[in-house]
Amino acid sequence: MGSSGDAGEARLRLPHLGLDELLEELQARLDAARVTRDRVHSLLEAVLSVGRELDLEQALRSIVEAAALLVDARYAALGVIGSDGTRLSAFHTVGVSRERIAEIGPFPEGHGILGELIRCPEPLRLAKLSEHPASYGFPANHPPMSSFLGVPIRVREQVFGNLYLTEKRGGALFDEDDEAVLSTLAVAAGVAIDNARLYEESRLRERWLRANAEITGSLMSGAAQQEVLGLIAERAREITRAALAAVAVPMRGTDTLAVELAIGQGAEEHRGLVLPLEGTLTGEAFTRGEPVRSTDVEHDERISAGPPRFAGLGPAVAVPVGLGDRIRGVVLLARESGANDFSDKETEPLQVFAAQAAVAMELAERRSDAEQIALLEDRDRIARDLHDLAIQRLFATGMTLQSAGRLIEHEGAAERVLRAVDDLDETIRIIRSTIFGLRARDGADVPGLRARAVRTVGDATPVLGFAPSLRMEGLLDTHVPGGLADHVVAVLSEALTNVARHARAARAEVVLETDGREVRLTVTDNGVGIPAEGRRSGLANMADRAREAGGGVEWSGPADGGTRLVWWAPLRREPACG
Repeated sequence: MGSSGDAGEARLRLPHLGLDELLEELQARLDAARVTRDRVHSLLEAVLSVGRELDLEQALRSIVEAAALLVDARYAALGVIGSDGTRLSAFHTVGVSRERIAEIGPFPEGHGILGELIRCPEPLRLAKLSEHPASYGFPANHPPMSSFLGVPIRVREQVFGNLYLTEKRGGALFDEDDEAVLSTLAVAAGVAIDNARLYEESRLRERWLRANAEITGSLMSGAAQQEVLGLIAERAREITRAALAAVAVPMRGTDTLAVELAIGQGAEEHRGLVLPLEGTLTGEAFTRGEPVRSTDVEHDERISAGPPRFAGLGPAVAVPVGLGDRIRGVVLLARESGANDFSDKETEPLQVFAAQAAVAMELAERRSDAEQIALLEDRDRIARDLHDLAIQRLFATGMTLQSAGRLIEHEGAAERVLRAVDDLDETIRIIRSTIFGLRARDGADVPGLRARAVRTVGDATPVLGFAPSLRMEGLLDTHVPGGLADHVVAVLSEALTNVARHARAARAEVVLETDGREVRLTVTDNGVGIPAEGRRSGLANMADRAREAGGGVEWSGPADGGTRLVWWAPLRREPACG
């Protein structure tokens, strides 16, 4: 009986144990289903959140945050692949503070594990980063990272960038579910990025159109060319987010470009520079008639002419203003070092903008020419009327008075009539001089001070053995009269000759400027300086010219060596007293 009772109890316990196991398995599956449901719900929320963003930068930020949340990663990053397809041009992170980022240094460019996803755009899951052959460690101050999950983001079959997740919370490893969820998010991210880029491109086109309308309206309203060039530079800099914008125009009668204006970072170092067509980015764009880009303008080997002037600047583009043989200048834009390169999608609308600006300038110039022709025709009409009507009447009146004078017996009256005839003759001479002035054309072929200075510097280059840098500012051709311009050119030639003969210099800089009150010429070299016991006939000649023009001259030896000569003269001589 006892053994029979024990067997019955055993039979009762066995089904009970099986039911507990089934209940536990069912609970585990319910928990897994709940987790899956919550994860799908989180994924849908992330997709909706990412899809709502139209600003590209904010969309990228939302993608990184959503990725870290979905797979429970401590650190997340989104690397944007640059236009060359081999390195990262931008990097967005989550989990690392700004202070730590500053301590680590520059963002990665796509070497090691990050470069592995660029070379092979497929999901990559690692239990330990350091064990992968492509891994070569982290820079100083970088937080420790072990587990890793990387997934590419594609936009219209093109790899836009990669999502990088490290350090799953709780010490766990990334699994297949994490990879599947992240891959799904990457698909949604690709759509969101594409939408944001299209929206950004439409807004960019709208801004270019508004800028073109503003420039055209400004030109048609009669604004000066300098003002319009400034507007072109300012709008181009704003729209492209450039740190520097400069506009260079060709100098008539020379093979050089003069930087008419510059705004932004380092503008003072560019403003007024006269640059050759060879050895400069602007010169290359002007010669080729197409945009020329540089990924690092500060260290670009093609830029060999002119003084160093791109410190702290990186990506740059030079775009000609105009098409074919009607190029009116070049717009140079440069971003800060480390910024994104100028892409084709940015350069194309910039080129269209510059071409339309050139058309507007052409129309304004034609209108100005038409107004000038109308003015000259009006002058010709006035001159013709003065000649055909006024002079003939005065001449006839003089003949009549001269004839009448012979019949006047009173000596005083006869003398007065003769004086009146002489006055009429003088009046006729004055009118004829006025007619000549009305019909005379301005000497368009006579070179101005700017062109003469460029030629003088160019003539001195073979003797010096190097090309001096030249910077010119102010209305030199307009404000400096011809006689004073002759003095300036002679002093410049004498100064450069002295540098060539005595200075043993390797570099020279010429600055020619006017503020509307005086003209100032500064010539600096890095040579041996002026010896204490040396011939000073050249300096004496410069001093004589300065006294004759009512100005002065001084020279000094800068702390870093060489010689600095300054010659100046007022544009208008004050009348002498007494």
